[in-house]
Amino acid sequence: MKSIGSGFLKILTILDSALHTVEKIILKWAVIIIAFMTIGNVLNRMIFGSSWFFAAEISRLCIIVATFMGISYAARKGRHISMSALFDLSPKPVKNVLATIIPLVTAIILFVLGYYAIQYTAGIYASGRTTAAIQFPFWLMVLALPVGLFLGGLQFLRNMYTNITNREVYLAQEKKDYDEQ
Repeated sequence: MKSIGSGFLKILTILDSALHTVEKIILKWAVIIIAFMTIGNVLNRMIFGSSWFFAAEISRLCIIVATFMGISYAARKGRHISMSALFDLSPKPVKNVLATIIPLVTAIILFVLGYYAIQYTAGIYASGRTTAAIQFPFWLMVLALPVGLFLGGLQFLRNMYTNITNREVYLAQEKKDYDEQ
């Protein structure tokens, strides 16, 4: 029985590592493309007097992807924006409780938003809407919303689990609270 559990954990670890690699690649390329589109479009407009017809749409796609896929990455690394005044001023036992409750509530909110994002994406898919310049299916552009929200929710659940199974307070699976170090 123990080997089944350890085999399952090994598979989860491999999948998590692969997901982490994919997230990094997606985020890196999204930022590179945003920079290229922005700088290239400005230079083209200054030199040739016209903008690239596709620059705004591609930049918009990459910003959506970077924003929503970045939720999971930020939660994984403990780099998400947080309002931590109450948390920082709390004694360790309260921090332990907050470090469990906050990720749980955040995960629930992300899953609820993910549900609405699925409905939104399905509605756009049903409409057949495309972008104006390059005729890219708009539903593919917003697909990053439910995917990013769902993955972010999973990461926050993972952060909650890390705080349940450890005596120390963690902001993410591998990032301890700096006050505790």
